[in-house]
Amino acid sequence: MATIGSSEVVEGISLDEVRLATRNHGMPLEALRYPLTPAGLHYLLIHFDIPGVDPARWRLSVGGHVERPVVLDLATLRALPPTTVTVTMECAGNGRALLEPRPVSQPWVSEAVGTAEWTGLPLRSILEEAGVRPEAVDVVFTGADHGVDGDEEQNYARSLAIADALRDEVLLAYEMNGAPLPPQHGFPLRLVVPGWYGMAHVKWLRDITVTDVPFRGYQQSHAYRLRTIEEEEGKPLSRILPRSLIEPPGFPEFLTRSRVVDRGPCTLRGRAWSGWGPVERVEVSTDGGRTWSDAELGDELSPWSWRPWSMAWDAQPGEHELCPRATDAAGNVQPLEPEWNLGGYANNSVQRVPVTVRRASG
Repeated sequence: MATIGSSEVVEGISLDEVRLATRNHGMPLEALRYPLTPAGLHYLLIHFDIPGVDPARWRLSVGGHVERPVVLDLATLRALPPTTVTVTMECAGNGRALLEPRPVSQPWVSEAVGTAEWTGLPLRSILEEAGVRPEAVDVVFTGADHGVDGDEEQNYARSLAIADALRDEVLLAYEMNGAPLPPQHGFPLRLVVPGWYGMAHVKWLRDITVTDVPFRGYQQSHAYRLRTIEEEEGKPLSRILPRSLIEPPGFPEFLTRSRVVDRGPCTLRGRAWSGWGPVERVEVSTDGGRTWSDAELGDELSPWSWRPWSMAWDAQPGEHELCPRATDAAGNVQPLEPEWNLGGYANNSVQRVPVTVRRASG
């Protein structure tokens, strides 16, 4: 990674990655001000193409190792008693672009996150209607999006173990923030798995299959696993590690996004979340991680959503590096430095925000 002036230049960005970065997008960090992320600002990752779906002809098939296979249309799903869950969703690759050497894929920095209200019905209710057989092991979710990944032609598909699939909070969602799912967010139906990284939340859902053996599809057995060399089987990703982000103070320089803040009292704000339990502490450093002060925590909207925090700062002239750090109820603490892995996953090292405090506005 080279440096030109105050701007870091990542070496070897390919045209393929530029194309990925233009079709996918992160949440602008100033949108941390919203408890619920507007749909157009919520992070988005689309593996293949957005499929065209005719809602009148669409059906959800539930089969495999069940007593009573089920086929449901959208009107039937919408007629069932709805459930709404507020969920913070984060891409497993968030922070990938900060790793060295940089794994080649969607080059997220820290903005691959968003919080929304998802409305639908509990997955558990559909599985109970179908009657899961005792020998069942996994529940496989297949989307309508189709393409090639790892030299393998496929529909995007992921699975959950039976115990995870039957958790009360897992949702088949047809609305986002009170409106029908936008096409890019999985219309007409998607899976929402609160607390898990975004790869589990299968979009454009068309099939649910209960199996009596572990699912070995590409997105389950090869992608989204922590490993340091290609030959490793690796550890599968599941729940989100704790992370805290700061709502950018002051105003930015266009290219570098470096912040300028006026001298004097300043309230730093942000949000923190974890898939391993509620965030119980947020600390903030204004000197790059040498010293830390506790922030004040607000209330989260649900057990699965981010938690607001704030801290008063007497901003003194000079160069500062702001770093928020979250600790969750399971005792997980954000690390100061990232741990490298082949896919660039789960980098929850603390955010670092350079800030110049000036003596007076003008």
